Amino acid sequence: MSSDESRIEMIDIDSAEGDVARFFKGATEMLGRVPNSYRILARSPLTAKMLLPFNAVLQREGAGSILSTRIKEMAIIKTSHVNGCAY
Repeated sequence: MSSDESRIEMIDIDSAEGDVARFFKGATEMLGRVPNSYRILARSPLTAKMLLPFNAVLQREGAGSILSTRIKEMAIIKTSHVNGCAY
C-alpha cells in the first residue's frame, strides 16, 4: 500500500455544506483559516462541533483557561522543537 492510499481524504472547504460548512466558518473566524487537521476532523461533524469550543479554550486566553496565551504558545513552540517540526 502506498502512502497516498493510507491517507484519510480531507473535506473540500469550498464544497462543504450544513454542519461542516458552519464548522469551517467557525474555525476560520477563530484561527483565520481551516487547518488540514480540521478538514479531516470534519468527516465526523458531531466530534468537530464539540472540538472547536474546547480548542478555543485551550488556545485562547480567558474562556475558562487559567494559562496565558504566551505560556500556551511557548508550550507549542517547545513541543514542535522537541518533535522536529517547523512552526
